Amino acid sequence: MSPAGPSRPEDGVIVEHRRSGQWLKVSVVCTRTGLEASAAGPAREPGAVERLAVAKLLKLIEAAG
Repeated sequence: MSPAGPSRPEDGVIVEHRRSGQWLKVSVVCTRTGLEASAAGPAREPGAVERLAVAKLLKLIEAAG
């Protein structure tokens, strides 16, 4: 894990996928800071939804300093 926080899910991030019909919600938690972010999108694009959730988490970590 880099000093600024994770850059990929395998860098200290817990990832949870929850599907509801055609929708997918991905929640990610940084194991170092405890910060959490989530994103929702079409279930047929799980990689894109996960990347969005991780990007949101990185923004939160950056803002928290």
